[in-house]
Amino acid sequence: MPVAAGGAGVLLGPVAFAPDADLTVDLDSHVRYLSGIFLALGIAFWTTVPGIARKTGRFRLLAALVVAGGLARLLSLLLAGTPSAGHLAGLGLELVVVPLLVLWQSRIAR
Repeated sequence: MPVAAGGAGVLLGPVAFAPDADLTVDLDSHVRYLSGIFLALGIAFWTTVPGIARKTGRFRLLAALVVAGGLARLLSLLLAGTPSAGHLAGLGLELVVVPLLVLWQSRIAR
């Protein structure tokens, strides 16, 4: 998911996520920057797949980055209102699925 969404954001910019938004050059730059980070995060997760039982530290660091982003997204929901369905799905992945994956990886590592 992060590789696909990050790649789309890098290549297409904000129009990939908000085709009807009033776009500025600064918004385009910021979305592509964050999308590049998201793409790199996804690739970094992929590097944990071979030998995942031995890569607990890397996996947990990457998961912590995702959860931190999810907490920021939750703050936005509380302060700015409910986002679109895609962003709500992202929130669920960030704050529910990723912590569950950390528990799963811990079990594999044991």
